[in-house]
Amino acid sequence: MEKIEVGYMDCLKETFTTMGRSGLLLVSVSQQEKPNVMTIGWGTVGIVWAKPMFIVLVRPSRFTYGLIEETGDFTVNVPPLEISEKVSFCGTVSGREHDKFVEQKLTTIPAKKVKSPLIEECLIHYECKVVHKNDVLPPELASDIPPAFYPQGDYHRVFYGEIMRVCAARDIKRHE
Repeated sequence: MEKIEVGYMDCLKETFTTMGRSGLLLVSVSQQEKPNVMTIGWGTVGIVWAKPMFIVLVRPSRFTYGLIEETGDFTVNVPPLEISEKVSFCGTVSGREHDKFVEQKLTTIPAKKVKSPLIEECLIHYECKVVHKNDVLPPELASDIPPAFYPQGDYHRVFYGEIMRVCAARDIKRHE
């Protein structure tokens, strides 16, 4: 599928619709260049420090957490509806025990601006370099959030990824 470079805001409607429907695929890579993918359902895009950012939340218990900490980058990939079963699988097993790329027949392709690869089967790709991170602080959360989202603790780290490049399938309907 041919991809073209687009602006970071050009495909936000498709990105957020997919995140809310089935999730996005967050890819990170080890220093030995072994990739891992996990499904994310939380995140946002905005401007922070006059830079476009994709902000993602990853729990310290996740395999992906250590990889992002190691390499300082990640990609966010927007899958088509046709691979929603693969997206679901990537959100239910750990990269510590599974090579999700092999098991789900997902193809990595090199990113141009970061070490973490892209997923060929996806429609939109965001290449992000971590410029800041901070931890969710339990005392600062509204009282209804911890029981609903953190019953065992394991509070997220928030990664601010400067969007270095975005590409999308040439024929995707974009909202510019």
